[in-house]
Formats: sequence, structure tokens, C-alpha cells
Amino acid sequence: MKLKLSILLILIAATVSAQITLRGTINAEATGAPIANAEVYITNLSRSTTTDAEGNYVFEDLPQGSHTIVVFSFEYEIGEKTVQLSGTTQLNFRLPLLGETLTEVLITKRKERIFALKQLRDVEGTAIYAGKKNEVVVMDNLTANIATGNARQIYAQVVGLNIYENNDAGLQLNIGGRGLNPNRTSNFNTRQNGYDISADVLGYPESYYTPPAEAIDQIEVVRGAASLQYGTQFGGLINFKLKKPNPNKEIEWISRQFLGSYNLFTSFNSLSGTVGKVGYYTYFNYKTGNDFRPNSQFDSYNAFAKVAYEISEKTKLTGEFSFLDYLAQQPGGLTDSQFEEDPTFSNRTRNWFKVNWKLYSLLLEHQFSKKTEMSLNLFALDASRKTVGFRENRVSQVDNLDAPRELIVGQFRNWGAEGRIITRYNLLENENTILLGAKYYQSNNQERQGPGTNGSDANFSFADAEFPNYARQSDFTFPNVNVALFAENIFQFSEKFSVTPGLRFEYIKTESEGTYKQINFDNAGNPILNETIPDNRTFDRSFVLVGVGLSYKVSKNLEAYGNFSQNYRSVTFNDIRITNPSLTVDPNITDEKGFTADLGVRGTFKNVVRYDVGTFFLSYEDRLGVILRAVSDIQQERFRGNIGDAVTYGVESFIDWNIWKTFSANENFRLNVFSNVALTDSEYTSSQENNVVGNKVEFIPNVNLKTGIGFGYKNFLGSLQYTYLSKQFTDATNSERDFTSQSGIVGEIPAYDILDLSIRYTYKMFRLETGINNLLDNRYFVRRATGYPGPGIIPSQPRTWYAGLQFKI
Repeated sequence: MKLKLSILLILIAATVSAQITLRGTINAEATGAPIANAEVYITNLSRSTTTDAEGNYVFEDLPQGSHTIVVFSFEYEIGEKTVQLSGTTQLNFRLPLLGETLTEVLITKRKERIFALKQLRDVEGTAIYAGKKNEVVVMDNLTANIATGNARQIYAQVVGLNIYENNDAGLQLNIGGRGLNPNRTSNFNTRQNGYDISADVLGYPESYYTPPAEAIDQIEVVRGAASLQYGTQFGGLINFKLKKPNPNKEIEWISRQFLGSYNLFTSFNSLSGTVGKVGYYTYFNYKTGNDFRPNSQFDSYNAFAKVAYEISEKTKLTGEFSFLDYLAQQPGGLTDSQFEEDPTFSNRTRNWFKVNWKLYSLLLEHQFSKKTEMSLNLFALDASRKTVGFRENRVSQVDNLDAPRELIVGQFRNWGAEGRIITRYNLLENENTILLGAKYYQSNNQERQGPGTNGSDANFSFADAEFPNYARQSDFTFPNVNVALFAENIFQFSEKFSVTPGLRFEYIKTESEGTYKQINFDNAGNPILNETIPDNRTFDRSFVLVGVGLSYKVSKNLEAYGNFSQNYRSVTFNDIRITNPSLTVDPNITDEKGFTADLGVRGTFKNVVRYDVGTFFLSYEDRLGVILRAVSDIQQERFRGNIGDAVTYGVESFIDWNIWKTFSANENFRLNVFSNVALTDSEYTSSQENNVVGNKVEFIPNVNLKTGIGFGYKNFLGSLQYTYLSKQFTDATNSERDFTSQSGIVGEIPAYDILDLSIRYTYKMFRLETGINNLLDNRYFVRRATGYPGPGIIPSQPRTWYAGLQFKI
């Protein structure tokens, strides 16, 4: 108690101690005119601000010592000064005007110096990232196929990701890593502009909605250490930060029209601007096409609107609305022998999938002072997911066109509120930062399974009267409530060394309310039992997660970091109640728990090499997995449950070398090479099931390599990227491929490699983009689906092309 009182007194004394202010003006060197909206950074403190209309900026409550200040404005040279602070200081900049019109290559290089960071700053808005393993994808700096959202190109510089390919022009994102199932990114907390976008964060964390790549400014990826601030998923955080309103124009129009293989057509149009105190950004995106297999057409309509109103200099209110509606026909999966014989084959002619997604967000941001700010985000989801078709575990089985199709309809309605407050205070002559936050989340999802029509069209109506004895029937409601409190604090013990402890309290209540059918048949197929069974359950739990991050900045170009954070993944009754012919699910499955640890170094070398090299260790207790087990002397089943405890560990490295800048000062040319390598191993350490202990963990290739070269001359840019993943298992029993099996669900995913080429050329307001994916036309697959869009092997696309034109006014 005395120790706690002493710490409290120290904090109180520190907050009322003397505080240092840095202020100044940014002017044009030639004319002396003030430069508005210039970005001003204190690089060693990871703090930033922008100049007002008179070119003024101010930082308050700074610690004593040496600080590096960097100023950036597009039309001017970058300014940089180092200042020694011991009291209130005035530091002015006069920036020279650029002597030439910037080419796209030069703009990219200027962005890289300030914005294309491979890591987030220690403090970003009302979030803390100090000591955490994280990466940032800056979309404007990519030369890639963003028209179809090619994930292996977009996420090429994010280490260790395992990516499912959906062949649907980027409508759904499927990424995992470190042994986490990539299916619909369900092992990450997935957000857009800071708020949740998945179906149900706890009960059904699958992401059926992904914003189009053309609308994204940057993608923030924070590994398992994000569990304390963003929730309990093992994967961490993926946050899509969409483009902001253009502050310098009242209206800006961007239009992108693209064509591609298999009747692909995409159209993206956006409007953006600022009028007075109101900024807006809106887009509409349409996609249509076919996959390379029959029965694979899709149509998608996606719209977004954002309005931001500056109530005052310190208060801002932002409203957002997202809408997605798409319909896709699904050609089904293949067995191993079918894939080897003809990967274009499809024997599913009446499987359909439909998504309707509506997201709402209202964000209030307020700055109490230069050291204290808060954010309150209210968000809601009103969505549905519908699937109808024939899905049997015997993939080779021909569809009986007279029989009913299986129909599954999910309704997702949830809302939440997340508040954060962050403040900086001085302690022992250093600036420290504390973050406090709370989140309330409530959902009321519905899931119904039963007979659909026996037609071939996209009809999502139940046909109970026509087929009363359909075996797989259930109707459930899943009310969930989640309350979380979290806190993190950056203790800056010196200018170089900081420690960031944190904790998160979670209360989770999940419920199941509904019924399911039990129908038994005689040997002739006649029903002898048809009863409705109620199944109502309630599951309450509360727990605390803890973690700590370490950061030692050897210099402004080199940082050593480490992090330890506990993780948790909730299981709700929604995991149990959907009957899947491909799986037997343990009705007593429970939540998963464990921890993630990272240790690494990152930085730059002589401003020509960027790198992030580290190791990780992930411990999984009660891991949910799938095994193949015997149910009789002649029969086996795929069983899903808490298989056991497992560990995953490895080395992850990213290096980007600017070859041209190393040997030449001519900035008209561009030549760089990058290498992204993850070497990963894993093991099940304990299990109650047979033939599991000592096996490898699913979805982990030992080698995950993405490497490539970027090249260009002035406004001509190109990239060539090579991807290689070694073989990986899909179940805990480490089943090999079986070419005699009729399921296609069981077995490894063989090693595969892909080569992608992308090129773009910009001329004034126009940009031409083209490229070829899977340039070598390799035959491969990355997924064995247990349900839709399978079951079975989902073949990946052969060689495809895309081309299109963008204009911007």
C-alpha cells in the first residue's frame, strides 16, 4: 500500500512540474508566405501536428533534452533540425520551393522518407504501439493489382502471412499466420478506421466484408500484442484506414475502369473534398466477372460515405456508412484426383452465396489540451449471409437435382461503443504516456439451417413444407454481451529505453436459444423419428489479460523491441449448432487461451536499407483443430474440438534495399529489391486424442517466402514478385494426400510458387495500369474447404491479366 501511495505521489508531482513548450512558424523561403497544413514531426517522441492557416505549430509538455524536428509539405523541400530543450523554445523553418515538377517516382521517394514506415509510431492518435510487432502497408507506394485486390501482392511486405485465394476479385480477404486458419481472417480483430467490421467479434469473427483496395490509404497490421487494446484474437489487429477527404480541394474525382481475364470488369469512382469545416469522402465500386471454372459468376456493389465536421479546433465529429451487396455462384470443391486431372472441372451447378453488409460509425474526437485527447466511437452492423447448395463430404458425388438444397441463413445485428483517453505526463524528466479505454459490445445474431428449394437459381427461401424430413435443420438465436476495460502506459525511462505494461479485463456472456431437429431413417430411407429438441445454454466468464512491451532505440535508425501478451479466443454455441456433413463437432468445445511473444530489431541503414528481423513464440492451450479419427473398424470421421496444447515458433525477416539510391543520386530511376522470409516450426505438445502429440500444427508452411524487385523511370513503375510456400498440413493428424479419397477435404496442401508482374504509367491526370498474375501459369491450390465454397480443394487461378485506366481531376 505504501508503494502504491508513493507511486501516486510521484505521478501527481510529475504532472504539476515545469512543462516545456516548443512553437514556431513554417514559411516559404522565397516569399515568406506561411505554409498551412504542413506536417511537423518530433521523430524521437513519435509526436506530430500540422500548421494552421498562419503557418504556426505548437507542441506542449515536452521533456527536456535533444529532439529532432522534421517538417514536410508536398510543394517544398523537407526541413529537419535538432533542438536542445530546457525551456520554452521558438523554432522556425523557411522551406525552399521545389525546383521541378515531381514525377511519380520522386513523390514515392518523398512519401517513403516520412510516411511509408514499416512500423507505427509509438503513439498514434489514441492508441499505443510502442514495443509491438507491427507493419504498415502504404497503398500509394504499391505497384500491384489493386483493381482485384490481389492479397499476395498487397500484403507482400507483411511477414509470415498465409493467404487463401478466393478468386473473386478481392471481395473477401482470407489471411492468417503463425498457424492461424486464414478462413475469412477470423483469427484477427478486423477493423475499418478503428471500428469492428466482422460478423460478430466474439461469436462469429469472420469478415465477409473487405473494403476495396482502391479506397484504402494504409493497412495497419499489429500482431498478437494487439490483444490488450483491441480484443482477444491470437492473430492481432488488421485495421483498414480508408482515404481521407482532400483538404486542398472542394471536389476531387477519381475514376478507375478495369478489364481482366474471364469477363472481369471493375469500376471504382470516388469524390472527395473539403468545404469550410466539412470534409467528405465517398466512393462506389462495382465488380463483375467469372472465375476460370464454370458456375462461378459474381456481381458486387459496394458504397461508402464519410462526412467529417470540425466543430472547433479541438473537436471533430465524423460519421461513416458502408454498404456491400454481392451475389456469387460457387463451383464447389474437388478431390485430389479431380484436381490433378482437370482443375477447371465443376460438378456443382446450383450453389449460391449472398452477402448484404451495412456498417455505421460515429466518431467523436476531442483534444482537451496538447497532452490529453479522447475518442468515442459508436458503431453498428446490420448484415446477412446466405448460402444455398449441395455440399456433401463425398465431393465427387453428383448433385441430385431433384433433391432440396441445403440453406443456411445468418443475420448479424450488433452494436458497440469504444472510448479511449490518452494523456502525456512528465516523470523523471521524461515524457510518459498513459492510455485508458473501455468497450461495450452487444450482438443478437440468428442462424437458421434447413431445406432450400430444389431449383438451380439463387433462391434463398426455405422449403420446409415441401421437404419436412430434411435431416439438417436448426433455428437459433445467439445473444452475446461483452464488456472490456483496458490500460497501457509507456514508461520512458530514458530517451532511448521505454517499457509499456498493459492489461485488459474482459467479461463475456454468450447464450444459445433455439431448437434443432433429430430425424432418424430406416434402411429404406423412410423417417421413423422426427422430433424438435430445444437447446438453451448460457456461458459467463471473466478474466484479465496482461502484457508488456520493451523498446530500446539505439539510434534514430535502429530499435530493438520485445513484447509479451496473453491471448484468448472465445468460442460460442454458433460454432456447434451448424451441422456440417464434413465434420463432427464436439458439443463441449471451450475457449482457447495462450500467449504471444516477439523479439526483434528494426530500422534503416544509411537511408537505403530498411529491415525488421525478429523471432516469435506462440503458445496455444486447448487449441481448436481437426483430426481424422476412427469410429469403427471400417469408418473414419473428421472431428473438430479442443485438440490439445501446441507451440509455434520461428524467425521472420523483412529487408528492402534501394539499390539505385545506393549507387546513384539520379532520382529519375528506381530500383529496389525486397525479401520477406518466415521460417516457422510447430508442435503439438499434449493431447487427449491419439496420433496428435509431436505432430505439426495446421496451416504452417516451414518456409514462407515473398521476394521481388521494383523498378522505374520517372512516371513508369513496375514490380516483379515471386511467392513460395512449402507444404502445409490441414489437420492435426498431419494427413497426407490421398488420391483414392472421394472427399478432397483431408490431406496436405502441397508446396507452390507464383510469379506476378505489375506495371503502371502516369501522364498528367491519367494512369494506365496492367499486369499478369501467375505469370508462369502454375497449377496449384491453397485451400481445402470444409464447407462452402467447397467442400474440397478450391483450385487457384491460372495465368490471368488485367488492364485499366485511372483519371483524377
